[in-house]
Amino acid sequence: MTIEERADIAANLKATGQCNCTQSVLKVFEDKMDISPEELTKLAAGFAAGMGCMESTCGALIGAVMVAGMATDGKGTPRYSKEIVSKFNEKCGATICKDLKGITTGHVLCECPDCVRNAVLSLGETVEI
Repeated sequence: MTIEERADIAANLKATGQCNCTQSVLKVFEDKMDISPEELTKLAAGFAAGMGCMESTCGALIGAVMVAGMATDGKGTPRYSKEIVSKFNEKCGATICKDLKGITTGHVLCECPDCVRNAVLSLGETVEI
C-alpha cells in the first residue's frame, strides 16, 4: 500500500467518525507495528481534540511521531520528529489543534481529516515505512 493510499484511508477513518485523529494515523500502520489493533486504539484514545483538549499538539501529528518511533525502533526519533513536525506545519499552517481549528481566530487552517492526511504524508516523506 502506498503512503498516499494510507493517507486517504486515515482521512476517511477520521471523516466518518470511526477513529479520533491519533487513532486514524496509527490504524493505517497496524501492519507495521508489533502491537495489537485494540491496544493501539486504547493507547491513542486520550489524544482526541489535540492533546489537552485543543490546547496543544494536533493528535494526528502525535500519531505520526508515535509511528516514527515504532518504525525506527526509537533510533533517531527526535530528529525524525522534528522533520515530521516541520513538514506538517508547512502543509497545515500550524501544529497546535486550537490554531488549526481556528478556536481563537475564527479561521480554520486545516480540517481534521486533512490534518490526518497531512500527518501520514509527512511521516511518509520522512521515514521509510
